[in-house]
Amino acid sequence: MQQTALYNAHLASNAKMVPFANWQMPINYGSQIKEHEAVRNDCGMFDVSHMAITDISGAQAKEFLRYLLSNDIEKLEKFGFGKALYSAMLTPGAGVIDDLIVYYTEFGYRLVTNAGTYEKDMKWLDAVSPNFKVTKTMRPDLSIIAVQGPNAIAKVSVLKPDLAQGLNALKPFTALVINDWFYARTGYTGENGLEIMLPGERAEQFWNELLDVGVTPCGLAARDTLRLEAGMNLYGHDMNETTNPMECNMDWVVDLSDSLRYFIGRDEYVQYKTNGARYIQVGLILEGKGVLREGQIVYDMDNNEIGIITSGTFSPTLKVSIAMARIKPIAQQQAYVDIRGSLEPVRLVKLPFVRNGKQVCGISK
Repeated sequence: MQQTALYNAHLASNAKMVPFANWQMPINYGSQIKEHEAVRNDCGMFDVSHMAITDISGAQAKEFLRYLLSNDIEKLEKFGFGKALYSAMLTPGAGVIDDLIVYYTEFGYRLVTNAGTYEKDMKWLDAVSPNFKVTKTMRPDLSIIAVQGPNAIAKVSVLKPDLAQGLNALKPFTALVINDWFYARTGYTGENGLEIMLPGERAEQFWNELLDVGVTPCGLAARDTLRLEAGMNLYGHDMNETTNPMECNMDWVVDLSDSLRYFIGRDEYVQYKTNGARYIQVGLILEGKGVLREGQIVYDMDNNEIGIITSGTFSPTLKVSIAMARIKPIAQQQAYVDIRGSLEPVRLVKLPFVRNGKQVCGISK
């Protein structure tokens, strides 16, 4: 079982450690709810060093990524170095191999992919890259600390006063690169914040400095409730290699604007889109009793099975049970979920549930 460079720092903060994607990771530091609320109301930090960083360079790096990814990195060059793009790698059948963020930098492109998909992602990159003049460089020497919440940039600026102006000027999905430190205005919580990539040998010191300015350490449990409230997919739950992007609200990361650009999965995706999505992703708010959980079956008002919950939890912000579900398209705004043999009413809503600490979900049209 692997350990990140922050393992001892987690133990020092009384973290409860659990196995996750072959890593020892903190699930909480005492109270998942308090950690969740810290991110919504102030500032929290997460060790996400288990995610994989791969730098792509070489004469055909752009051509390689335009072929590999569903979103078109051509648009990154219009904004210059430091711009980021959310995308997916698709199978030839247009299933989702992984979702990721790609950054455009002076040294080429940086991919940040999921920990749980590391081995298959690397095999896929190895399988596709021989046809291109590219160099793939893994960066296990780097750690990633996500600092998230309405006061995130302000608190990092206290520690980096010389960068305060640059950090505050960052727009979403842009990054500031200072030597071997990488400050990206991205995150997985629905809040303002930064994902900071830095040398692993500096990670524990920086983590402790963040503690000293009042940043709350947060674990995997709070990260999951935050991302679900924000309507963000979790790979292996809300999508996988059998899921078309249109079935998990990822059609916006499939760029078809350049008719001459062929990317892996394009033909199957276009065919699926032309025929109309068999399933769509919706949010559910429980109006009955119980808690919404992954795997529960969704029924329409005539008691016909229409889909399944892919992620579910109790929302600390909304004080009600919520879920993301993949269902057949229906006109109704109400449905039922089978909770321990009882059909409980749910309301269908558009995702996300919460953004920047406030409820934003509304009735689906």
